Amino acid sequence: MAHRRRRRPLSWRLILSGCWLLIVLLAALLAPYVAPHDPLAQDLLMERLPPFWVAGSEPGYWLGTDGLGRDVLSRIIYGARIALTVAFVAATAACIIGSTLGLIAGYYRGWLDQIVSRIVDIWMAFPPVLFSILLVAVIGTGLHSVILAITVIDWIRFCRVVRAETLVQRRMDYVDSARVAGFSQFTILIREVFPNTLPTIVALLSLEMGIAVIVEAILSFVNLSISTDDPTWGGMIAEGRTIIHFAWWVLVFPLITLFLTVLAFGQFGEGLKDRFDPVLQ
Repeated sequence: MAHRRRRRPLSWRLILSGCWLLIVLLAALLAPYVAPHDPLAQDLLMERLPPFWVAGSEPGYWLGTDGLGRDVLSRIIYGARIALTVAFVAATAACIIGSTLGLIAGYYRGWLDQIVSRIVDIWMAFPPVLFSILLVAVIGTGLHSVILAITVIDWIRFCRVVRAETLVQRRMDYVDSARVAGFSQFTILIREVFPNTLPTIVALLSLEMGIAVIVEAILSFVNLSISTDDPTWGGMIAEGRTIIHFAWWVLVFPLITLFLTVLAFGQFGEGLKDRFDPVLQ
């Protein structure tokens, strides 16, 4: 009697990271409804109000206000929109470009592999963060510029990892069996090799989303992202750094949000890989 294969239970890191990312995503999508105040509204009479549990706080300003009287919680919520937009769009574009080139180079080898490998070597000669700052400074600030800069820089990460994984998979017995069965090279690549590299791609995609959030925060920190009036986590951290001795909450709360979001992306990807990787199964 055949035994049914039992799926591994969900890990706590997958559950916790998924819950946090879901909260951030819902907050970003429902920002006009859940944000208690207009994130751009200034009220100098309400400047530097502390969080609700500290003496001197005002009702309705749960995490306090910044130096211009803007609600910190509302700016964090609206900042999640920009962070997640950059994360999803830039990371997905980099994933598609890099994974496609990595699969082709790793499976077909030959002159295709040589060209792709040389391009990757050249790209890796540039420090990623400095390269992104240079690109945004050249093409101009704005959300589209940030997404383009991250995509242009980070596709090599997918290309290298997917190429290495493809080299391993193409030597497996199931690939030889598919060749003996008469399948074409393209069919073997799509139907056999690609599904077995997918867990690695998914884990790397989730990790790249966290990296994209960090890069956007760095660019916002140095005023090379979107308009300085729009709420971004990096911009809030930059502002909070200058008034940390008078209003620590302006720096601490967006910094904690950024840290937890990046950590959650990394842990979520690793949790998905552990659960769905056919080798681990």
